[in-house]
Amino acid sequence: MDIQKLKDIIRDVADFPKKGIIFKDITPLLSNPEAFGFVIDLLYEHFKNKDINKVLAVESRGFIFAAPLAYKLKCGLNIFRKPGKLPYKTLSHTYELEYGTDSIEIHRDAVTKGDNVVIIDDLLATGGTAKAAACLAREMGAGTVSAGFVIELAFLNGRDKLKEYDIYRIIEF
Repeated sequence: MDIQKLKDIIRDVADFPKKGIIFKDITPLLSNPEAFGFVIDLLYEHFKNKDINKVLAVESRGFIFAAPLAYKLKCGLNIFRKPGKLPYKTLSHTYELEYGTDSIEIHRDAVTKGDNVVIIDDLLATGGTAKAAACLAREMGAGTVSAGFVIELAFLNGRDKLKEYDIYRIIEF
């Protein structure tokens, strides 16, 4: 397996979720055990020597990649969810979208002071969600904050919002 084969496996879906958008569908990658394993191995290889002790997954496709990564890194896993979806006390961060705002939440005890965390999601687009997640991690006392993505849509410049963090992506479109 190589990066070009991964790119070829990801399916473009035109006009989803709205007209003019070309959605990068990762479900063919997920259904291919070799491709999925290759992605998890690449994430692991990048983060294995960074003293990560918590993997933080972004709802919902980030959960898919974060869980096996946390297992391989032998560290804890916690999740960011949309408001009202977590059962315990939460911290929330609201961020700007193209038209309006959105929020994410995490349990107040998900990160402890000095934790070295990596935020995992399937896609880096405009960077709003990843930046909100990083802000929450820092607010809770994380020492080092890194982020990993399967796909980066570089033309949307999301990386610009994350300049102070170690960012790793596998595929760039």
